[in-house]
Amino acid sequence: MSAVVAVVLLVVFAVVAVLLRGSDTGAIFRLSDQIAMMGVGVLLAAASMLFATPRVRADADGIEVRNVLIGRKFGWLDVLGVSFPDGASFARLELPEDEYYGLLAIQAVDRERAVEAVRALRRLHKQAWAGQR
Repeated sequence: MSAVVAVVLLVVFAVVAVLLRGSDTGAIFRLSDQIAMMGVGVLLAAASMLFATPRVRADADGIEVRNVLIGRKFGWLDVLGVSFPDGASFARLELPEDEYYGLLAIQAVDRERAVEAVRALRRLHKQAWAGQR
């Protein structure tokens, strides 16, 4: 979805940049304005591609989560559980003191793939907790 949005943004801003010179608004647009318009389109397209970067990597030691720009690593013993609340858009890690950390890489729109990912994380979490007893 991010790639589609990025392409649409680039096309729209390219069309606006081309049509900018020929508009009869009374304002005078120069080549630099057209270049700036394309630059804005490129920046917005790049920003929309950031939403394609979320990632979750887990192993026996813990889970590494990268949401859009920020990444964190949690040890399994710091995580109380992995949940996917009804109506939620994405899964989350349940943390101590009623806190949670969203897992943007595991989204409801992925359906069965999201279910399998949550089950796999729960297995790893259970194994880590069982190993501590």
